[in-house]
Amino acid sequence: MLVGETWQAGTVGGGTLEWDCLQYARGLLRSDKDVEFHEFVLGNGTNQCCGGRAKIKITRSNLPMIETLTQQLCRDEESRKTVLLFGAGHVGRALAYALAPLPLKLVWIDPRQDEFGTVPSGVEMRVTSDWERQLTLAPQGSGLLALTPNHSLDALIVAAALERNDFAYIGLIGSKTKRRRFENSFREIGLTEEQIKSFICPIGDRNIRDKRPEIIAALVAAEIVEKLLHAA
Repeated sequence: MLVGETWQAGTVGGGTLEWDCLQYARGLLRSDKDVEFHEFVLGNGTNQCCGGRAKIKITRSNLPMIETLTQQLCRDEESRKTVLLFGAGHVGRALAYALAPLPLKLVWIDPRQDEFGTVPSGVEMRVTSDWERQLTLAPQGSGLLALTPNHSLDALIVAAALERNDFAYIGLIGSKTKRRRFENSFREIGLTEEQIKSFICPIGDRNIRDKRPEIIAALVAAEIVEKLLHAA
């Protein structure tokens, strides 16, 4: 966590612990010290019932340290998993906003530029109909969501992704009936049962029947966090 006199970036977990750390850090900035150590007991005394202890080191930043942190942030950005989001319709737009804050590289693809509207910060917009090239550019272990208005195009995108055998997540918007039809067409082109069972359709929580785009997006975002960011 970086702390200035009137700002902070990052977190050490929130609550009383973080509040106290902010005060100690700002106190250090006003002093002639370069480093302090503090230990906290996370119990009734801090109004946090988590339990345990936390040891905090507070260090005055200098230019070399800032450069090191910047380099680390750049490495973290480069190592983020890529998610290809095909489709800028209602659910596609809701998904772009739901996924944008997550530690992912989101690439949003649609040939209809006017459909994107306002693109969330950090999201890469690609106005193109060349879906095959977009799949080729995706690194191993990427995620993919097919939400185009064309079911035939959805089928082509998902089939090509399945054939690669290296996507960590492949999601297709649709019903159980749509899934069955796609499964049959995938068998006809020679995909294996193992490949076919690896794509997800319907996407999101099947037990929640709310079809509002924002609800679907929230459920799918949770699914992607599980599959891409916290896979066993």
